[in-house]
Amino acid sequence: MAFRDLHHYVEELEKRGELKRVKVEVDPELEITEIADRVIKKGGPALLFERVKGSNIPLVINLFGTYERTCFALGAESFDDIAERVKELIEPEVPTTFIQKLKMLPKLKKLADFFPKTVSKAKCKEIILKGNKVDLFKPPIMKCWPLDGGRFITLPLVFTKDPETGERNCGMYRMQVFDKKTTGMHWHIHKDGARHFKKAEQMGKDLPVAVALGCDPAVIYSATAPLPPDIDEMLFAGFLRGRPVEMVKAETVNIEVPANAEIVLEGYVKAGKRRIEGPFGDHTGYYSMEDLYPVFHVTCITMRNDAIYPSTIVGKPPMEDCYLGKATERIFLPLIKKTLPEIVDMNLPIEGVFHNVAIISIKKQFPGHARKVINAVWGLGQMMFTKFVVVVDEWVNVHDLKEVLWRIGNNVDPARDVVVQTGPVDVLNHASTLPNFGGKMGIDATKKWPEEGYTREWPPDIEMSKDVVELVTRRWKEYNID
Repeated sequence: MAFRDLHHYVEELEKRGELKRVKVEVDPELEITEIADRVIKKGGPALLFERVKGSNIPLVINLFGTYERTCFALGAESFDDIAERVKELIEPEVPTTFIQKLKMLPKLKKLADFFPKTVSKAKCKEIILKGNKVDLFKPPIMKCWPLDGGRFITLPLVFTKDPETGERNCGMYRMQVFDKKTTGMHWHIHKDGARHFKKAEQMGKDLPVAVALGCDPAVIYSATAPLPPDIDEMLFAGFLRGRPVEMVKAETVNIEVPANAEIVLEGYVKAGKRRIEGPFGDHTGYYSMEDLYPVFHVTCITMRNDAIYPSTIVGKPPMEDCYLGKATERIFLPLIKKTLPEIVDMNLPIEGVFHNVAIISIKKQFPGHARKVINAVWGLGQMMFTKFVVVVDEWVNVHDLKEVLWRIGNNVDPARDVVVQTGPVDVLNHASTLPNFGGKMGIDATKKWPEEGYTREWPPDIEMSKDVVELVTRRWKEYNID
């Protein structure tokens, strides 16, 4: 199902019994976080808070809080279904005859049908606030955790353009509200939004920015997807939802935003301006501490008459963002396999907050193959942030952490099988001595070959004979054990 907008998604969740309306007044400072945290940890429903203290705009949270809900949000039975669609796109058959070329046309046309579509009118402009009417405290923006530096917009879709090429980017970067008209812009140095701003500063220009709050779930997810810089997030969203995203030009900046957004913030990030932002209770389960970040100046707010404010909380896993991360793991696995075809499967454990631990199974084909994969993974886009890469053989279930730990404990000689390297690390990695630069570890937990210097006999796994397994299975009820 392709959802028209956030309202449509909320309605469908309610029909499925996956949304609960909270009708009593709640405080956006800490209280909503505690409520949502308890519900998310239990795998509970999305929550629509109808009466939020200090605002007349309702707040919705936990939109993606289970595997099943995230699949529903993206219009799929499973993440692997979407991965198969991605695989089909990136591995087209090479046409060798005229007839085969004709057969390729429908696929090419279908891809073209996903490109964003510009419209002239949109519900997100039913209310337009400029000048002294701009007030960031009208939406029910949350303070999530006790040591947070203030209220943070946690689910923003931040639209920028490359000041040289006009190339569009949409990313998700937290935004601390400083006052009625300014916020922080938490751009990590490795992100495309930060790259656009750096170019603008070098040109002595402010960077125009538009921020969409509350779109259909495919658009929201696409802002988090680790796409290459030359792939438009709105094209990817159109691919996910099976129809193009309608875009409308903002009121005060030369940027297009999703027409189905609930609220849009327009303005600019000031060149040469930095301000202390944070602390913030982050997805690592620790606070990311205060630091200097660019400042976003809001010149206009537009919104629907019946706007809903979307929010999320992050903290000790599992949290709502974990399911978005799992979607990314499965959806983008075909792209990784395109570069490293020896990879069989991959698991980015929730407990490793995705960028800290990667467990990868491979079809081992030559001596040192695991080391080749370890080093290659550190060269794949945002996988460069992975602190621990564990490589196992193709028959190991990477999603069974008990089995993985058992293989590591038995198959690894630390003096021989551990690779320690230095390089870029995530900005939120507080363990590294320096910000953005630190150590990484690769662990080869595969069966060792004689060609790798292993001269002893590698012992076989303990397994019961198949005939005995079948016998016991057949007679199990006779034993009267359970």
